[in-house]
Amino acid sequence: MAYQAGGQRSAPRPVPESPEAQAYLQDYAALLEAVPFPSVVLDHRWDVVLSNAAFASLFRDVSAHPTAHPTDNFLRFVLFHPDAPAVLGDHEAGWCLPMLAGFAAAVEAHAHDHVLQAIRREIAQDPIMEAAYRHGLPHWVRAVGEGAVEHDGAVRPLLHPDPRWGATECRIVGETPRTLRDLGYTRLTMVLREARPAAAPRRARGVRRGASHLSVVPPPAG
Repeated sequence: MAYQAGGQRSAPRPVPESPEAQAYLQDYAALLEAVPFPSVVLDHRWDVVLSNAAFASLFRDVSAHPTAHPTDNFLRFVLFHPDAPAVLGDHEAGWCLPMLAGFAAAVEAHAHDHVLQAIRREIAQDPIMEAAYRHGLPHWVRAVGEGAVEHDGAVRPLLHPDPRWGATECRIVGETPRTLRDLGYTRLTMVLREARPAAAPRRARGVRRGASHLSVVPPPAG
């Protein structure tokens, strides 16, 4: 089984009980490995169920983290890992806010999920991120439109550690077959684009954010 984890977890990732489902995931892992672009299968908590070598290569310089490694939980990586801006270009507007919008929908759909509630508590511990989540996010969604929240079809900047790509873009393609969907999983592939925008600067490695992870959505006045 190709389940992966990038750090210590509070609970083991559940494995489908059905032998047929387990066999399907084993074969699907082989299919995923044949894809040349970073590709990942996530559950409704953004826990990484499967990922390929191209996904690992994209995040190969990311430092170890107990709960927010990209091969462990992708949402937590985007929101909380200090290395995320070194790989995810336009980190706040391009990645954090769409992920926060998706997280809000997941919390509404799975109100009693203890993992999602733990992430919610961690968001609340960061005053700026909490303000963004509670007050700024609805305004942002209204401003950019519901389409900006969707991952499928979105074009987002990447800072690939491989110099053959460097500062580039990816189009996120959602491609979830029925069997994966029935298991509660979603597959996303980051199709790297040959055209590289000249204005996209590379963020220096080793730069760390402070305690607050978001700045593009300020807390409400008053």
